Amino acid sequence: MGKNQFWIRRRKKGMPPLPTPPVDNGEPQNSISMPVGSVKASKKKVGGARLWMRFDRWGQSELNEWDKNAIIKRAGIPTRDLRILGPIFSHSSSILAREKAMVVNLEFIRAIITAEEVLLLDPLRQEVLPFVDQLRQQLPHKSLLKVNGTCAEQDDNEGHFPNAGHWLPVPEAVEGLQAELPFEFQVLEIALEVVCTFLDSSVADLERDAYPVLDELAMNVSTKNLEQVRSLKSNLTRLLARVQKVRDEIEHLLDDNEDMAQLYLTRKWIQNQQPETLLGTIVSNSPVPAAPNLRRLNSARSRSGSLVSNHFNYYDVEDLEMLLEAYFMQLEGTRNKILSVREYIDDTEDYVNIQLDNQRNELIQLQLTLTIASFAIAMETLIAGWFGMNIPCTLYHTKGLFWPFVLCLTIGCIMLFLVILGYARWKKLLGS
Repeated sequence: MGKNQFWIRRRKKGMPPLPTPPVDNGEPQNSISMPVGSVKASKKKVGGARLWMRFDRWGQSELNEWDKNAIIKRAGIPTRDLRILGPIFSHSSSILAREKAMVVNLEFIRAIITAEEVLLLDPLRQEVLPFVDQLRQQLPHKSLLKVNGTCAEQDDNEGHFPNAGHWLPVPEAVEGLQAELPFEFQVLEIALEVVCTFLDSSVADLERDAYPVLDELAMNVSTKNLEQVRSLKSNLTRLLARVQKVRDEIEHLLDDNEDMAQLYLTRKWIQNQQPETLLGTIVSNSPVPAAPNLRRLNSARSRSGSLVSNHFNYYDVEDLEMLLEAYFMQLEGTRNKILSVREYIDDTEDYVNIQLDNQRNELIQLQLTLTIASFAIAMETLIAGWFGMNIPCTLYHTKGLFWPFVLCLTIGCIMLFLVILGYARWKKLLGS
């Protein structure tokens, strides 16, 4: 072992010296050469940018391609929430509240809503275009705290809130929030409206196609009609599951006031940001000396804190509750329509089964009648077989006896058939 180590050491001594690495600012640098193609491929794998549309509260929109890191940094949401917006959960329904954003996944609408903007994923899909149109039409008319002009003059006894380059007095800002829905609830209302309208139209199309097919099946039970009803029932089951998911998500929010309170993003934003902004504004604009300024800061802090606490109750979720209850009732009506169609399908299936059972009973009765007739004919055939044997008999030599004998035998078989048939009807084995 020692010899091998010595031989390796001598070979290392005999090797030419390695080139020294380049030195930058007295520190050696490690240079690693990689193919350009592999670097580009790794960048493509790491990127994964997707198309997003950004809407602000004033209705202005823009298209951007952002990757996961950019969305996480911009919206302040965890990575697992982006998985909910992925293709795996494309047909699920969820409304999640985070510290600074709301993650909405309702059918084909997948968006991240903040107090200032909404980020919409895949906005160019055919199903999402009505939602985009509604945002462009309604957001400019429903924008909150919109002020015309540059700045409002600040008063010594009244605090102000900044809003998109403008300033609003605190009482007016809070009253505006109470009079109008916050921006996040406006977007949520539009999303629920678009989804409920889509589901209602789907149910209406299903009803329009369902009743003629079911009526045709009731009149004519055929393989084609049965296949149409089977396809109709499959579509009905899928549509009911989609409506049920959205309805259950809204019901889950209505059952928990804390979850609904977490969805008030504008209220949380005002509670977290406005006192500090208000104090900074008073400090920068106050011409009084330092000691009185400290007293004014304390009074402004207490005034702003009491003002926000008086106008905002954390568990005051009446606006959101009324909004969700309205669409919950609409989804409940849509669900009842689907259930009524399914009941009509079940009634039609029961009617078809009754028809098939009736036909089956008629076939059984016909089979029983033919069996009785076959038994009577078999008795006549048995007697004819007896006389067909080569056994000596005096009746063979009697003239004019064949046709009367055959006639009497036939009449006897018919009487046997009628007797057995009457017994079967007496026992109610055959219908009247």
